[in-house]
Amino acid sequence: MSVLFHLTMPAGPLAALEAVMQDVQALQKQIPGSQINHLHPGKRPGTRLPRQLWGMTQLLSLRRAEQQIKLHHIFNPDLFPFPVLRGLRKPIVYTAVTGLGYTSKATAQKLARRVHIVVLPTAAGQQRLAAWGIENTAVIHSGINTTKFQYQPPPADAPFTLMMASAPWTNAQFRSKGIDALLAAAQERPDLHLIFLWRGLLADEMRQRIAQANLGQRVTLLNERVDVNDTLSRVHASVVLADDPALVKAFPHSLLESLVAGKPVLVSPTMALADYVMEKACGVVVTAVSPPAILQALNQLQNQYATYQQNALAVGKRDFSQQQFIEATLALYKSVVGGDFLPGTAVAP
Repeated sequence: MSVLFHLTMPAGPLAALEAVMQDVQALQKQIPGSQINHLHPGKRPGTRLPRQLWGMTQLLSLRRAEQQIKLHHIFNPDLFPFPVLRGLRKPIVYTAVTGLGYTSKATAQKLARRVHIVVLPTAAGQQRLAAWGIENTAVIHSGINTTKFQYQPPPADAPFTLMMASAPWTNAQFRSKGIDALLAAAQERPDLHLIFLWRGLLADEMRQRIAQANLGQRVTLLNERVDVNDTLSRVHASVVLADDPALVKAFPHSLLESLVAGKPVLVSPTMALADYVMEKACGVVVTAVSPPAILQALNQLQNQYATYQQNALAVGKRDFSQQQFIEATLALYKSVVGGDFLPGTAVAP
């Protein structure tokens, strides 16, 4: 028997590039017959249909699918009590991939009553829910396939280069994800080069921004599938910024990949990874999504680069393996459905 995974991102071709999809696909390999359902109504970001209605038109088909599954596993950025959950009969595991964010106590309590267990990326989030009287929780940290990434120093004559792989879904995210701020910072630092990994969406808008900033010689836009390990060999560090915790995963895959490859990171304090980065001294927390804050963090990173780089190399492979994520999740499934849950023959990640 299998798991029905539910994602709240669009079902278009860009979905495969998302970290959440990669997490789900890793789990699928371990559980033969598991399927993915997209609650988001459409194949592109943005919809006029309120979130309260997502999945409601699927309810009959979901009830039929329940004949072949043991449980549902929903991945959503934040805690949101989708009404469709009330119509499901099998146990529900609900993962808030960005953490609690600005979720209210009432919303969290409402969701907790509708699901079997809430999965969070950090113990701090779990403790906050416990203070609200919510005990049906678990903590599972994200992970990646660390075997795909190895440390390679950038060319000796290479300019200081940052990589950003958290592309926007909407025009508003050029600002909220710090892309405009990064371009403005690069205008003030002629020695800074940027590499953006894109996912097809809004590529023309990004090219226009690069041209308007007169940064065509120092900004590379890779709007195609690339070997990320090879790209990391060309950079000194990676960056992900967000002014809202719901915009990106608590532990963005691109930053985990960077750490595994021995490249330190720049990260916003809205992400749970920021606490880890500070504790392990494997990068710098950017205090605001603004050019001055980016430049200040960049100066700190460069001034102590050798230390940050060595720390990143030391902790990346140790702390963020995909196997620990898979094992923890399968153990959680077993605790939910008991001995009846048989994941079958495991497939090596």
